[in-house]
Amino acid sequence: MAFTPFVSIIIPVKNFERTIEKSFEYLLNVDYPHDKWEWIIVDGGSTDKTIPIIKEWQKKYPFIKLVEVPNCPSPGFARNKALEVAKGEFLFFTDGDCAPDKNWIKEMLKHFERDPKIAAVGGEVYTLKVDPNNLVEAWCQHFRFNMVSPRYGFIKEGYYPDFPKEPLPVDIVGHRGYFFGTCNVAYRRSAMKEIGARFWDLPTGEDMDLSYQHRSRGWKFYFAPLAKVDHMHRADLKALRKVWVSYGQAHIPLIKKYVKRNVLQIVFQNLKGAPALNIPFPIKGFIYIGNFHLMHIFALATLVSLIVSLVAKTAFAWVVTAVLIALTFKFAYQYVRWNFDMEPKSAFWTWCKLKYLTNLSFIQGGLKDFKKEKILCIEPSF
Repeated sequence: MAFTPFVSIIIPVKNFERTIEKSFEYLLNVDYPHDKWEWIIVDGGSTDKTIPIIKEWQKKYPFIKLVEVPNCPSPGFARNKALEVAKGEFLFFTDGDCAPDKNWIKEMLKHFERDPKIAAVGGEVYTLKVDPNNLVEAWCQHFRFNMVSPRYGFIKEGYYPDFPKEPLPVDIVGHRGYFFGTCNVAYRRSAMKEIGARFWDLPTGEDMDLSYQHRSRGWKFYFAPLAKVDHMHRADLKALRKVWVSYGQAHIPLIKKYVKRNVLQIVFQNLKGAPALNIPFPIKGFIYIGNFHLMHIFALATLVSLIVSLVAKTAFAWVVTAVLIALTFKFAYQYVRWNFDMEPKSAFWTWCKLKYLTNLSFIQGGLKDFKKEKILCIEPSF
């Protein structure tokens, strides 16, 4: 007999009129009995046509539930409101700008069925372009925005590593911070209940925190790339930059919660395996050093050297300046070189701008609360 438990699909929304109907269309095509699911849409105070759209769909499909939370403080708060009314044995999370695959539910459930120690199954995230001529959407697709596999060195299907007994900053919010984003993950309700797991109410990072609540207590996480969703990304640079600031800003409270040792990690991205130098330090956190950082370091050094050369007027000073200029261009080229593969070629400088400003926003977010929390996060180079 097919394994068809009752499932809840939880979607927080706010001003999603651009994409929500497309998400509903894809969800409706997911291969699962309609009497075995419920969709819980939590609106956080939309001011556009999102709520009227949802209510029109409710007229046709009684399994759609709408929970309205005016002035909702965060997506995590909205998801907790959904958990209060959800009836599913398994809780599927996605977003109002995502389009799940036809086999999304069954692909995840088969892993839950075979291993009762699995708390969460997450799938891969691809891009669904709403406007084929939108360069921000094209950039997100090329960047593999929100994809799981590239984040962890192109991992294959299988279990996530065990959670470290004494995690370091990079284990939580760096390239070894294994988590599932709430755009594509399902949780076993009994696992959440056993540990009393809930989303935190902070503006971002709730998906990482929920992952670590389970993994730190020995629950297994399984990556199932065939349980995929296509993501309709931000359509303008301002919105995309805001997202990246929020990603960086989430890292400080996560380190504060899960990292007990005062250690500062220096991560050398340009070396094989991105090794980290762990330094006992009063301020905990991490500093990534990659092409983005190095091109700025050598550009600053070039400026200082140029001033010295103009004052000293020696051949040696000019040689040093020339070497520093060469290194600046070397790391700048390494930073942007994969933009040469993007189409259209005529938009090359736009691709460079998008890459640079999103990376800068990520770093700005990581530093945003440093003064208050005394935790240092110099985010990675893309």
